[in-house]
Amino acid sequence: MLDLKFIRENVNKVREMLRNRNAEDSLGILDELLECDEKRRSLIPELETLRHKRNESSKKIALLKKEGKNVSVLIDEQEGLREKIYKIEEVIKIQDERIEELLLNIPNMPHPSVPLFPNPEGNIVVRSYGEPPKFDFEPAPHWEIGETLGIVEFERASKLSASNFVMFKGLGARLERALINFMLDLHTQKHGYTEISPPFLANRTAMTGSGHLPKFENDMYQCSDKNDLFLIPTAEVPLANYHSNEILNDDVLPLKYTAYTPCFRREAGAYGRDTRGLVRIHQFDKVEMFRFTRPEDSYDELESMIKEAEEVLQLLEIPYRVSLLCTGDMSSASAKTYDLEVWMPVLKRFQEVSSCSNCEDYQTRRSNTRFRRESGKPLEFVHTLNGSGVALPRTMIAILENFQNKDGSVSIPKVLYPYMNGIEKIV
Repeated sequence: MLDLKFIRENVNKVREMLRNRNAEDSLGILDELLECDEKRRSLIPELETLRHKRNESSKKIALLKKEGKNVSVLIDEQEGLREKIYKIEEVIKIQDERIEELLLNIPNMPHPSVPLFPNPEGNIVVRSYGEPPKFDFEPAPHWEIGETLGIVEFERASKLSASNFVMFKGLGARLERALINFMLDLHTQKHGYTEISPPFLANRTAMTGSGHLPKFENDMYQCSDKNDLFLIPTAEVPLANYHSNEILNDDVLPLKYTAYTPCFRREAGAYGRDTRGLVRIHQFDKVEMFRFTRPEDSYDELESMIKEAEEVLQLLEIPYRVSLLCTGDMSSASAKTYDLEVWMPVLKRFQEVSSCSNCEDYQTRRSNTRFRRESGKPLEFVHTLNGSGVALPRTMIAILENFQNKDGSVSIPKVLYPYMNGIEKIV
């Protein structure tokens, strides 16, 4: 979340940010936040005056008692002071709680390099890699390929769960596992990440710390039990909170973590869009990259992270492009985001498989993750970065459609041969 002091001192900038993010509905939240803050601050001088009077009265009562004098009138006056103090403290407490609630609904400030535009049409393609394949036959959609080869099952998954769930079978399941192991090996052995295997359920505090609550609660699968747990929508949730309420030493930064997890998302409001196949499903696998960095290093770290995600696709030989997202297309927690988009021959468009974002201190203010540069120096909030390295379903689509052959088989990317026990083609 944003620093309240920053908002107070930069109200016009924050208003402009909300408009640029196409979040005019949050302008009312900002107005209420400022009103609560003003009311709270206006009560502080009165509270301090009353506390001072109470303290002075206590000293006077103690002195008069030693002298054997009657202090009943002073005690009655002090009780009146206590009652006034209690009432003001209760009002301030209510304002503090409301301020905290409102702050959680204000999005992050975009970096100056982010394009100002209210919708995805303002995204900028930064670079591209590879050429889309040219087929001498009509390419089949991935759902047909998967069903014909017997490696993807949609109907049985729906029978076991609900629509927009999927099962991989046989060499499809092995291919998915191969991709996961390949990505984890690349990130841990070459890119210097430490692998984490986190819980797949997170509590409300963790979900709030990563910025997924309260804004995206309708997109989450929540457990109906007393623990108030949610199925994680991404490994970003546990990784962002890994060092919550901790003070890190400067010399350990940057910290780099990677994790494989399934991800669960209701995709509320997305029905009717890309509902066939693997483009938009409620449960999918993903390998996540996450970093804790010094503030002055975070944008260099972002450029490094996007290159690591790109290397996944380069080694898989999948055509892709990198897009810099505009203000109207970024997540609320992000200050700057790059998307990696792979080519999908049947849809004839690029589709996002990874977002790499710098959230600056937006998450760490929520999770209270700080660091100290050296002894005696003030504590500072670390910056966090997250990136998919990469998401599996759309990567599977890209492989099935870009590597399909005229005879209906699908070639395996060479880098995956060792993970497929030498299998080079699914037939």
